[in-house]
Parts: sequence; C-alpha cells; structure tokens
Amino acid sequence: MKNKFLLYLKVSRPGLWFATIWLYMLPTSQSPEMFHSFLFWYGFFYICFPLNFMVYGWNDVVDYETDVLNPRKDSFWFGARATKMQLGTLWKPIIISQILTLPVLIFYGGMNMLLIYAGFIVINLLYNLPEKGLRSMPPLELLCQIGYLLVVPFSIILNKTESLPFQTYIYLFLFSIQAHLMGEVMDCLPDKSSGRTTTTTVLGVIRTKILIILIVVGEIFIVFQYFKEVWFSAFLSMALLWLLLDLLFIFRKNTYTLIQMKIFAFISNLLALLSILYVWMSGCLLMVK
Repeated sequence: MKNKFLLYLKVSRPGLWFATIWLYMLPTSQSPEMFHSFLFWYGFFYICFPLNFMVYGWNDVVDYETDVLNPRKDSFWFGARATKMQLGTLWKPIIISQILTLPVLIFYGGMNMLLIYAGFIVINLLYNLPEKGLRSMPPLELLCQIGYLLVVPFSIILNKTESLPFQTYIYLFLFSIQAHLMGEVMDCLPDKSSGRTTTTTVLGVIRTKILIILIVVGEIFIVFQYFKEVWFSAFLSMALLWLLLDLLFIFRKNTYTLIQMKIFAFISNLLALLSILYVWMSGCLLMVK
C-alpha cells in the first residue's frame, strides 16, 4: 500500500504543483479569512493531488513509450516511471480519487463546478487521445494549456471571490504556455527519440527558447502596462535576464543534465512561492489600473 501511495504521489508530480497552486491562490489575494475556511483548504487539496493525479496520470498512460526514454522520470519533481502493468490499472485509483472528492465540490459549487470539471475532462481527452491527441499536434498542444486556467474560476466559485479582469487571464495563459514550453525544451531529446512531435521538436531548442523569451516579454508588458506593477515586472525581468543568458552564453542549444533539471525545478518552485506570496499579499493582479 505504501509503495502504491508513493507511485500515485509521483504520478501527480508534486514538483509541478506550483502551477495549480498559483492559479488557485490568485483569486483569494488579500483575503486572509480564507485560511479559516474548510472549503478553501478542501479545494487547495483537490487542485494539488486529485486534479494533478488525473491530469498527469492520464498523460502517463498514453505517453509510456516517450516516458521510458525520459531521464526526468521516476522522481517527485517530474513524475513516475511506471510499468505498463501499473499504468494499465491506473485509471481505477484516478476515478476513485475523483468520486471521493467531487461530491463536496459540486454540492458547494453547484452546476457551475460541474461545468468546470467537464472542461477539465474535455481538454484532457483532446490532449491525450491515443491516435490524434493534440499533445502531438503543435502548436495545438500549447492551446490546451488553457485547461490550467479553469483552476481560476474553480477557485472563484468555491471560495466566492470576485471575478478577475481579462488581462489577468491573458497573463496566466502566457504563463501556462511558457511553463509548458520549458518542459518541452527539457524533454526535446526523448521526444525526438520516441517520434513524438511537439512545438520544440519542430522549432528546435534555440527557436523555442526565443519564443519563451518573447512570451515573458509579453507578460512583463501586460503586468506593467495594465496593472502598473513595478515590483512584479522587475521580478519577471530578472527571469527574462536569466533566459537571455541561458540562450546566448550558458546552455544555448545544449541538453540539460538531470542534476541541472532538478536544480532548475527547485529554483522554479522557490521563485513560484515568492511570486505567489507577493501577488497574494499585494493583490496586484486583481484590478486593472
């Protein structure tokens, strides 16, 4: 039982939980009373484990051939390297985790919560279709990152917070695409070896890194232009500087080692935590100025 639990935890990729936590926390910015709410913490648990367990577990089942070649696998940072037998029965605990947690969410969130959950299912279905899944149809795999944004209305409905301006959603969409592309850069070689087609295998590492840089420039523009947020813009500018150094001088098109990828994952989580704290305490993305 312990080994199964550890496998399921690896499948949910705790090293990537920061993305859903970021999106879940944002609508509750400057609302410390939320920390006394059972529903807040219930939703927090759901977007960390059951949701990520379903999303990444579903992906693991259809990406077995790619994952066996991926050095990032078999870690809490980047996911499990499960056997075909383990993946063959993974649908059972995934469904059980949803059945055990969804009724409470639907009871308090109503039909709107059910619609959001249907959105999670549809987007993941389109992404993970075995034959013609969008995960191997660039650039459509990037558009599927809009599924992450459903965590925002999920949080708004469950925690009964105010809606967010559309500029915030644009920023979050860019953030989700950027994070996905960074993962594709790290997975470029195993993806090529398994015959999988992604935006990065088509463009190449250099062009993909340039695309990531342009996306971060877009994020900085939105944050500074529409939210007049100097400090968060400066934070993003530091990330932009690192990306430029990585592209021009440090790694360029070279492959990252496993140790380097784990270090990047640790730093990414630390920076995500700092950005969550700042954005939550300042409420800088709640209102256009």
